[in-house]
Amino acid sequence: MIGPQGNETSMALLDFGTPPPSLKAAGERRGSVALEVRAPLWLDGLGISYRLNHVDALQLREYARSRWVGPPARLVEQRLGQRLDLASAGQMRGKCLLRIDLTEFSQVFASPDDSSGLLQGRAFWLGPERQPLAERRLSISSPAATADARGGVTALKTAVDRLAEELLAWERELAAGGKIAVCQD
Repeated sequence: MIGPQGNETSMALLDFGTPPPSLKAAGERRGSVALEVRAPLWLDGLGISYRLNHVDALQLREYARSRWVGPPARLVEQRLGQRLDLASAGQMRGKCLLRIDLTEFSQVFASPDDSSGLLQGRAFWLGPERQPLAERRLSISSPAATADARGGVTALKTAVDRLAEELLAWERELAAGGKIAVCQD
């Protein structure tokens, strides 16, 4: 990108693109469920994180000329809300809460030309008194088409979309087994 002086590279501000269609059938969910995505402090900034596992897997780095348009947890929450037809816990008080605790959300390089978007954490269904109803570990990796920030963001968007599909299948499984009956009207 050409900057304002014609020779500078400007900052790239990235997100997950236009809103996707909901995965839910009309009227499928009976009851009110709110969504909350939490993340550790290091994920609260706007930097797009990556790891060079082939060099030093313990060092978390950030792209210099690319940033998220908002904190990653908020972008994930927005995308999941759109895909699962859920409102943010900050916007409504649901009878139940689907909470996602992110522990990793970065582009991981196995070699200079081989990387993936990695999303890890835990998902919780919490009842009306915020008592745990169900919990599951999350680990989704999606290959990046390019070894740059745009490739990483696209891979992470794909990982979030896959997470939405997994969460919907899990919700249907829990509903069929009566485990989240307290969340339904």
